[in-house]
Amino acid sequence: MAESEGNVTIPEFSCLLQMDPQLKVYEKDFRRRYELLQKKLFQLEEAEGGFDQFTRSYKTFGVHRQPDNSLVFKEWAPAAEALFLTGDFNGWDKFSHRYTKKEFGKWELILPPKHDKSPAVDHNTKLKVVVHTKEGERLYRISPWAKYVTREEKSVIYDWVHWDPPHPYIQIHPRPKKPTSLRTYEAHVGIASPEAKVASYTNFKTNVLPRIKDLGYNCIQLMAIMEHAYYASFGYQITSFFAASSRYGTPDELKQLIDVAHSMGIVVLLDVVHSHASMNTEDGLNQFDGSDSCFFHSPPRGEHSLWGSRLFNYSSWEVMRFLLSNLRWWMEEYRFDGFRFDGVTSMLYHHHGIGSGFSGDYSEYFGLQVDEDSLVYLMLANHILHTLYPDCITVAEDVSGMPALCRGVEEGGLGFDYRLAMAIPDKWIQILKELKDEDWSIGDIVYTLTNRRYGEKCIAYAESHDQALVGDKTLAFWLMDKEMYTNMSTMTPMTAVVDRGMQLHKMIRLLTHSLGGEGYLNFIGNEFGHPEWLDFPREGNNQSYHYARRQFNLVDTDNLRYCQLYAFDRDMNRTEDKYGWLAAPPAFVSAKHEEDKVIVFDRAHVLFIFNFHPSKSFQDYRVAVEVPGKYKIKLDSDEALYGGHGRLDHNTEFFSEAQPFNGRSNSMQVYIPCRTAIVLANEEIDYCY
Repeated sequence: MAESEGNVTIPEFSCLLQMDPQLKVYEKDFRRRYELLQKKLFQLEEAEGGFDQFTRSYKTFGVHRQPDNSLVFKEWAPAAEALFLTGDFNGWDKFSHRYTKKEFGKWELILPPKHDKSPAVDHNTKLKVVVHTKEGERLYRISPWAKYVTREEKSVIYDWVHWDPPHPYIQIHPRPKKPTSLRTYEAHVGIASPEAKVASYTNFKTNVLPRIKDLGYNCIQLMAIMEHAYYASFGYQITSFFAASSRYGTPDELKQLIDVAHSMGIVVLLDVVHSHASMNTEDGLNQFDGSDSCFFHSPPRGEHSLWGSRLFNYSSWEVMRFLLSNLRWWMEEYRFDGFRFDGVTSMLYHHHGIGSGFSGDYSEYFGLQVDEDSLVYLMLANHILHTLYPDCITVAEDVSGMPALCRGVEEGGLGFDYRLAMAIPDKWIQILKELKDEDWSIGDIVYTLTNRRYGEKCIAYAESHDQALVGDKTLAFWLMDKEMYTNMSTMTPMTAVVDRGMQLHKMIRLLTHSLGGEGYLNFIGNEFGHPEWLDFPREGNNQSYHYARRQFNLVDTDNLRYCQLYAFDRDMNRTEDKYGWLAAPPAFVSAKHEEDKVIVFDRAHVLFIFNFHPSKSFQDYRVAVEVPGKYKIKLDSDEALYGGHGRLDHNTEFFSEAQPFNGRSNSMQVYIPCRTAIVLANEEIDYCY
């Protein structure tokens, strides 16, 4: 391996430059990053026998039962003076079971089996690590590798519970193939029921999975699974990285949920938080060994000023072991199909994105402000995941627009499959907040939806989970506000507010779905225009669960309009499944007419027409098409089934004429009612996807 900088060649760097020649100036940076990655891989080979072995460290750290039923406990606590194990098994004796000190800050304890040959610690009993510091303090800690932690009702602190069931759940369904068109349903298990309580894994499996399948989503992104002591953190302040949250049920119940999703052909992604960790000490990672570093940088570098959380030291060998093994654990033990990496912007830059506008100037993505330790960690994570699991899907939550984020590591990229198109939901909210319908800038909307790096896949979404939270509003709420409480009945004529809200809700979603990316995402409940915000129980609301739920009962009530929005979302996904526009190259936009408020584009040989005009319908409106032939309506937001006005006849056949128009070889004339979106497909093409 070449040691000196500049000698390392990035195998497919020329592919990246072909796509974006402007990156040539930063070749040195790409080489240095790639060299750092190669160095890490080389060191892993030398010191650990390769990354496969290294990332299975969850098999040796924490607690493990040996074939003879003896138990081996292992921890990394470099600053500790001594470690003891206590728990139900020894009557909470703090000194009887001492760990032996090993090299590199490791500690080990072996417990022989009981006289009856059963393990010394019973399944479902409590344990604690007692850490003696050099300053003479005695601290009570949970193992960072704990697989199950629970909290008693009256208690504030979580307990480490030994999880070793006699008959663990065995998953039987194979992972589905990686979808070519990613249609993601982002969900939170705890809020996934109409009842005012924490909903369970079993409820999700029984009641929510069939809805997701029916809606035509082929991917579920699960939030708030990694254990977090504070429920209202929305799952982003992690306390136990290897524990699936016990507030929804047992590890086996989560395994069953994923297994059933796989049986339906749905892949499941974990919202993984490796960008920071909770400040909690007694039931978190913070100060595990009594020092202010251990897994983290010492303050101030090791603290996030806005999030009030700890920041990992990605250059540390043992932190790398912990985090990479964590990814492997979720893939192996629970059979997740990939990850949405949270807080990537915070990881990539020393400034964590705080106070940085990101103008798109390339100098912002290279140089001293970039945290290369965490950048190389992400490259390493993607390289390992995609090598071991070729169908693994990784998604980056990055607002900065880092070039090559979603190009392969062998090109010098970071190796993600997708990035979230975070500018899109912001744009929709800005428009609805600030502009009257007649003032919408069609060109601005199209620009936001199409402004993405060529060759790097984006997941488009019309609204984010943060917008659903109290203090903000969902699209449905921005559009219809308090009328959602009184005027959603199908038994009464639609008011002007509800009419506008219903039509725009559908149009915004379809436009985002078809023009905005190579994947689509929807947050649980928003597909049917969920009427209320999300507010987790906390001091400020008297620990109420009233808003920490999703009212699926509204969809099941036939005389309410929510089922009409649901039906549109379902048919939009099913239409995409048939024609595959998400897997196709970006759309060709042939019209963005400011005065008419019309957008026309084709993608995957499918024609999309949007008329956002609040009152003007257009007869015989000429639209451009590339492929000649007979076209028919395949999806129509104005259909009565979707709460529309039923102004279009679906039996109509549209024939193209050899009349070039707006950059396309052919064109045809159509009728487009106001506030309507139509999808037309060519009847003479065989759409095989």
